[in-house]
Amino acid sequence: MLFNRLYSNTNILEKALDASWLRNDTIADNIANVDTPGYKRKEVEFEKYLEKSMAFNKSPSKVNIENIQPRMVMANDKLQTRMDENNVDIDVEMTEMAKNSIRYNTLISQVSAEFKRINIVLNSR
Repeated sequence: MLFNRLYSNTNILEKALDASWLRNDTIADNIANVDTPGYKRKEVEFEKYLEKSMAFNKSPSKVNIENIQPRMVMANDKLQTRMDENNVDIDVEMTEMAKNSIRYNTLISQVSAEFKRINIVLNSR
């Protein structure tokens, strides 16, 4: 029980890192296709699935994180489609890339802190 509680946050952070990595690849694809006629931007959905599961289960240790997968989806946003039917805005993508980089680095720091806490618990026994 204690072991599951210790690692529940780490498992969630690991999955969030996976989502952030996929988001980085997706944004890079969007940027690479900024001039491709007919290309529609994509985005990654993860946080809303995690929030639903957390609200339903009320505790991180009860969330079955294996069932929550980041998904790449066609963006259903209100971005203007150009005459060539491409809806990628390079400024939006660069902003999203910067936000995702900050998110990723924050998650890495949280994972490191979580492992330090686990190490303290294990060494205090």
